[in-house]
Amino acid sequence: MTLTDETLRPGDALVVVDVQKDFCPGGALAIDGGDEVIPVLNRWIDAAVAANVPVYASRDWHPADHISFKQRGGLWPPHCVQDSDGASFHPELRLPESTVKITKGVRFDQDQNSVFDQTGLATRLRHDGVKRLFVGGLAEDVCVLASVLDGRRAGFDVVLIPDATRPVTVDGGEKARREMRDAGAKL
Repeated sequence: MTLTDETLRPGDALVVVDVQKDFCPGGALAIDGGDEVIPVLNRWIDAAVAANVPVYASRDWHPADHISFKQRGGLWPPHCVQDSDGASFHPELRLPESTVKITKGVRFDQDQNSVFDQTGLATRLRHDGVKRLFVGGLAEDVCVLASVLDGRRAGFDVVLIPDATRPVTVDGGEKARREMRDAGAKL
């Protein structure tokens, strides 16, 4: 789907997943080309603001010794540690002041890849009258995938913005897109 003046309408929302310094080049868990999603997302953010469509932005916000970190038996190097510079949204991402921020990954006993995982987001979206989500961010084959799948399970129409996301691996990205399509998401 190409961004046009007709793309966003009442009942839609833009969901920006984890566009944080640690997931961009130079970060602790950098995604190849992670910063390339920023200009694309900024255009979508501008369009959302112009259409009076709400913007939601998630961030990983891990405790210092999080269970997802390798030293605790997890998959990842330490990243997006609470109050660290790497946990900040990328400075070139132009989030409006009205952005609803979703903090996830704060539990000590489990990871929370999805923006819906124990955050109350589905309830907030329903309260805000949202029925269709446009999703982009990082990483396509981890947190974006989990968020899209949970969005579908929660009953929302979900559209992935392909140019606004990057995977950890190419194979992971291809598999994630298949899973998202199979779950009924549009690309």
